[in-house]
Amino acid sequence: MKAFNVNLAAEHARKLLPRVDETIGAQAEMLSSQLQAMSEAMFPPSAKKVLRRFTSGEAARLIGVSDSTLRKMTLAGEGPMPDTAGNGRRLYTLGQINEVRGLLAGSTRGRESIEFVPHRRAGEHLQVLAVTNFKGGSGKTTTSAHLAQYLALQGYRVLAVDLDPQASLSALLGVLPETDVLANETLYAAIRYDGARRPLRDIIRPTYFEGLDLVPGNLELMEFEHTTPKALAATDRSREDLFFTRVAAAFDEVADRYDVIVIDCPPQLGFLTLSGLCAATAMIVTVHPQMLDIASMSQFLLMTRDLLGVVREAGGELKYDFIRYLFTRFEPQDAPQTKVAALLRNLFDDFVLTNPMVKSAAVSDAGLTKQTLYEIGRENLTRSTYDRAMEALDAVNAEIEGLIKAAWGRAQ
Repeated sequence: MKAFNVNLAAEHARKLLPRVDETIGAQAEMLSSQLQAMSEAMFPPSAKKVLRRFTSGEAARLIGVSDSTLRKMTLAGEGPMPDTAGNGRRLYTLGQINEVRGLLAGSTRGRESIEFVPHRRAGEHLQVLAVTNFKGGSGKTTTSAHLAQYLALQGYRVLAVDLDPQASLSALLGVLPETDVLANETLYAAIRYDGARRPLRDIIRPTYFEGLDLVPGNLELMEFEHTTPKALAATDRSREDLFFTRVAAAFDEVADRYDVIVIDCPPQLGFLTLSGLCAATAMIVTVHPQMLDIASMSQFLLMTRDLLGVVREAGGELKYDFIRYLFTRFEPQDAPQTKVAALLRNLFDDFVLTNPMVKSAAVSDAGLTKQTLYEIGRENLTRSTYDRAMEALDAVNAEIEGLIKAAWGRAQ
C-alpha cells in the first residue's frame, strides 16, 4: 500500500511539473527580461557608451612626454585645446591624445616617430592574437577587452573580434548582442559558405574607444558549427573554401587598416575556435592557477595538438610568432595557487608570461557596469585598489606589447 502511494504521488508530481523545455524556456525568458531591464536602467536604449576624458598627467604618460610639454603646446596654441575642469585640470579625449601623437611624430624622424605613432610599417605583418582556453571562467573576455583597449590607448589600430556566441566582449564594448546585432552582422557573415556572404569591412563597427573597432558576436556564430560539416562533406570544394582558411581570408581583406587583431575565442574547440587559431599569428592561453583548471587546460592542449595536426595535414599553415600562458585571477597570497604557478613556470619556462593578471575587486566592480578598468577612472574606486589593479594590468599588457614589437623586429 505504501509503494502504491509513493507511485501515485510521483505520477501526480509528473502531471504538475511542466515539460522540461517549457520550464527552462520560461526561466530563460524571465532571466533575459530581467537582464534587459537592468541594462536599460544603466544604459537607456538611446544611450551610447562614451569613453571618459584623461587628465593631462594621464595623457602625457600615454604619449610618452612630460606634462609640461603638453602645457607648453597648449599655451602656444599647438594641437588640440583640452577642456578645463572646474578645478583647473586639463582634460583630453583619446582622439586629442592621438592628434598630439601625430603632431609629435611629424616633428621627429625614424625610430622616435614610431614611438609616438606605433603603427606597423612596411614589412611588419598584421598581428592576430587569439585569446583562448576551453575552461569557462578563465578570464578570456576580460583579458581580450583590456588588451584591445590598452593597445588602442598606446596608439595602435586595433580590431576586436568576438568569436564567442555568448558575445560578452561585444557587451563590454557597448554592443548588446540581443538587440544591437541583427542577422548577418557577426563574423559568420564573412565566413559563411552560401551567397549571403558579406565583406568583413561591411561588418566592422567603430566603438566609442578611438582606434578600436569591433566585429560583434551573438548566437548566429553557432551556424558555422552547423554548416561546416556539410561543407566538409561536399566533394567539389576548393582549398580556399576549407573552413580553416576562411577567418584568415576575411582578415586579409582589412589587413591594411589595422596593426593588431584580438580574437576572443569560444570556450570550446569547435570549428570557430580552430578557424580563429589558424588565422592567428600568436596565442594567449588564459590559465586560472588551480589544479582543476590545470587538468582542464591539459586536455585542451592535447585536443588542440591533435586538431591542429589534422589541419596541418590538410594543408593549413600555422605560423605563430609566440605562444604564452597568462595566469588570471591570480592571488599571490594563496599558497596552492603559487604552487601551481611555480609548477607551470618550471614546466613551460619562458612560455609563461612573467606578469600575472592579479585578482582584483576593482576589475569586478568595473564589470558590474559593463566597463573595464581603463574606462572607469581612478576617482570611481578606492585609489589604492585601483592603482594595484592598474599596475598589474598594465604590466601584463605591456609584456604582450613587447612580444608584438619583437615579432616586428623592433628594438625594445
